[in-house]
Amino acid sequence: MNAVINSFVEKSKEILQDDLVGVYLHGSAVMGCYNPAKSDIDLIVVVKDTVSDTLKRSFMDMVVELNGRGPAKGIEMSIVKQCVCRPFVYPTPFELHFSVAHLEWYRKDPDGYVSKMKGEDKDLAAHFTIITHRGECLYGAPIKDTFSDVPAKDYMDSIRNDIADAEEEVADDPMYLMLNLARVLAYRKDGLVLSKKEGGEWALDNIPEKYHKLIRDALKEYAEGKELSYDMKLAKAYAAYMLGEIAGTT
Repeated sequence: MNAVINSFVEKSKEILQDDLVGVYLHGSAVMGCYNPAKSDIDLIVVVKDTVSDTLKRSFMDMVVELNGRGPAKGIEMSIVKQCVCRPFVYPTPFELHFSVAHLEWYRKDPDGYVSKMKGEDKDLAAHFTIITHRGECLYGAPIKDTFSDVPAKDYMDSIRNDIADAEEEVADDPMYLMLNLARVLAYRKDGLVLSKKEGGEWALDNIPEKYHKLIRDALKEYAEGKELSYDMKLAKAYAAYMLGEIAGTT
């Protein structure tokens, strides 16, 4: 992981040059729960001005090459302009985004990708919150000088947006959704900004015991990287319970 991250930083400096404000690490890599079988490398690149499509092509070629050398889930990164970080803008505009979900699109149509992959992303509120609370500046301007605090209402909207359909989707990715629901409720109830692992540990102390085996199994799968079977009827009931708590907690 470190070799990929170091290469990303050095090549970002080469490609973006004086337009580069900084490169910032967030996600599991800074929250003590990175697992190469289950985690990606989460990066935010901040620039001073709009990035040309020519530079985006060079940047994307670099990201795709490093993605092939990264963990199973690869690299997830966004380029954002400095002016949307401080003061914070929500929903947050971005200049370029990449995750493994978009790899084939870029390979098939790189020019179309760089011209169309821009817009607004509510998830950036959650990413910026992790950066300001627990992130790492890999290069450039310090976090405190680059990012404003994300308002609580924007962070909550961002993370709730990610779990809005959890009751229907829990069967597709039970480990992710069960732990994600737990960390959303931890923030809603106690104002805690947690990793998925920490969210699951918090849930074991704060939700009904009948759901504890689900949480323990999800934590085991997250730690070991081996998929487990879950009681889907109970998992759906858990999702419904957690969504109700998230909606109803004051």
